[in-house]
Amino acid sequence: MKSSFTLKKTLFAAGAALATVPAWAQSSVTLYGVVDDAITYVNNQKGSSNVYLRQGNLYASKFGFRGSEDLGGGTKAIFDLQAGFDLNTGAASTSGLIFNRQSYVGLQNTRYGTVTAGRQYTPYYLMVGPLTGSNWLTGATGAHPGDIDGLDTTIRINNSVTYTSPNYYGLTASMMYAFSGIAGSMGKGQTWSGAVSYANGPLSLGAGYLRMNNTGLTSSFDTAATASFSTSAVNQGYVSAKAVQHIATAGNYTLGNLTLGLSYSNVQYLPGGFSLFKNTAVFNTYAALADYRFTPAFDVAGGFSYTAASKANGITSAARYEQYSLRESYRLSKRTTLYSTQAYQHASGNTLGKSGAGNIIAAAPDVGDSQSSTWSSTQGQFVAMFGVAVTF
Repeated sequence: MKSSFTLKKTLFAAGAALATVPAWAQSSVTLYGVVDDAITYVNNQKGSSNVYLRQGNLYASKFGFRGSEDLGGGTKAIFDLQAGFDLNTGAASTSGLIFNRQSYVGLQNTRYGTVTAGRQYTPYYLMVGPLTGSNWLTGATGAHPGDIDGLDTTIRINNSVTYTSPNYYGLTASMMYAFSGIAGSMGKGQTWSGAVSYANGPLSLGAGYLRMNNTGLTSSFDTAATASFSTSAVNQGYVSAKAVQHIATAGNYTLGNLTLGLSYSNVQYLPGGFSLFKNTAVFNTYAALADYRFTPAFDVAGGFSYTAASKANGITSAARYEQYSLRESYRLSKRTTLYSTQAYQHASGNTLGKSGAGNIIAAAPDVGDSQSSTWSSTQGQFVAMFGVAVTF
């Protein structure tokens, strides 16, 4: 057995050796996600009614890994890898992409702000979207027709770098630029976005800009471009645009248990040499919403949106879309929510079919972004859902 003196010398030597090892910064990794599914009824999907299971309605079904490492001096290294999936089939929500929703890495400083790089949502969406129907009413039945203005999660940007400022007395600003990566044609396929938000007490405001450039190499929106967006009955005739530009503003005001919201968006599809239409197509959307929390567990929200297209490309009776949406939610626990949604949309006027100019067709309703590939064969479409969402 070692003597007490020898044992003390051994412990002292071990302590001295440990003192020479650099102290590792504190780090953390979190697994998170949502599982969401609903029984869904649609009165008309291209001519027939349907009852089916639809996932990702109140919240998108997804899982992800989010982490940070404290580098000292108020700076952290951060990352987020987020994958969407179809709960009812097990398939990835975007074929061929693992982390299809977001995948980025960056640095965050409490004084100077945050810089991130990778596949990301736009500042336009992140600062305006949460104040609109896609958040309060769900994107499935509350997003504006076909998510025409990208205020739900249908737009993601590859090869992007984003800077977001710290919060100064409630004011935050953010800017994004996405590199096309096309040799000799840096301006083709790139994306810009910028936004500001303000939150102080009961008032929240947001305004944003987004421009998504096509590559100018095909008569569709090229998959080589940094941006991708939802195609629906509303915009199918204009996806060959040289560029798509979004401008939006929104505000919420809370009075006790009642929250009221207003929003406006302007979307322009700009024609180019490869486009299948000749004149700029413009969509203006005006919307209002209200949410009332009856108890900490139960709330009800309702909203209305009106979308008007411009008279262009031979169309004299431009498309109009009126949408009415309701959402009821009951929280069984901190992580589990029962919900139901109902929405009706009426379309009128004319628009372009997918072959572009010369293919003038009757405008078809497309509730929220839940029916973007299954719009109605008549002027009206009704959707109802009853589901459960669990977060982890």
